[in-house]
Amino acid sequence: MLPKMLRDKTVAAVVPAFNEETQISRVVETMPDFVDWIVVIDDASSDGTWKILESLARTHERLVPIRHAENQGVGGAIASGYKWCGEKDIDCAVVLAGDGQMQPDKVEDICLPVVLGKADYSKANRLISESAYRKIPITRFVGNSGLSFLTKIASGYWHIADSQSGFAAIGKLPLKLIDWDRMYKRYGQPNDILVKLNVYNFRVQDVAMEPVYGVGEQSKMKKRKVLFTISWLLLKSFFWRMKEKYIYREFHPLVLFYCLSLLLLLTSVGFGIRLILKWSEDGLVPEITLVGLLFSITVGLMCAFFAMFFDMERSRP
Repeated sequence: MLPKMLRDKTVAAVVPAFNEETQISRVVETMPDFVDWIVVIDDASSDGTWKILESLARTHERLVPIRHAENQGVGGAIASGYKWCGEKDIDCAVVLAGDGQMQPDKVEDICLPVVLGKADYSKANRLISESAYRKIPITRFVGNSGLSFLTKIASGYWHIADSQSGFAAIGKLPLKLIDWDRMYKRYGQPNDILVKLNVYNFRVQDVAMEPVYGVGEQSKMKKRKVLFTISWLLLKSFFWRMKEKYIYREFHPLVLFYCLSLLLLLTSVGFGIRLILKWSEDGLVPEITLVGLLFSITVGLMCAFFAMFFDMERSRP
């Protein structure tokens, strides 16, 4: 097959699919013409998804169906697609969900920053749309906004929002450089990849996008479980990034600010416990303990804010 290309760059669509027998055909058939390969990863579906893919492959020469023997989660499916793209020397790989929730007519918008060399990774941002709070279910909007803020701290990309958006494009260099076998394999994959991209100083860009719901998709995400899991992932990822980027690769003073902040805030917990105990026993607030509490909280937060500011400046596009 001769490549169609976008601005002389090869493009592959990576489509993770789990039990998407009602939607996957439409995703494949509405793929833009400039997409050279459609890599669909059937993540051990229990319905007829794989049979449909086999049937589609007979008439769609661009389609590359891959089947997981065991379910690896959406992140694992995307990692398999990225590995295929890296091995085939693809210039730009764009992720589209198998449930049809991502608009095929917006694929070019997502790909262009990467294809034109303006970014190494570009992703959709649905939160900046004026209609976002009306179209996105309120629980998702609040949860997404909260996780986006935590992802800013964990990843260092303070100019990026809508961290849970999986509609994204990635360039050739990060496709080859990142170890996809170590990528987080569940719903926190978009957060995890931002952390890893920052360690390698890759450029990330948001692309404004209208949110789309009600196209027949069925969410398989358990919101409370995912919220806790991703928050824990972000905490671990933050410390991992500090170690990998600011200690191993380049020792930066922001690490000292974060360490001092952590020490002071932990000290404030001790002052707080002592203050409560003395107040309950004697009915009086010990002045020295109160001063120590206020001092440790104030300076601890100031150190944290300074560290975030340094991180923000270091990670500017």
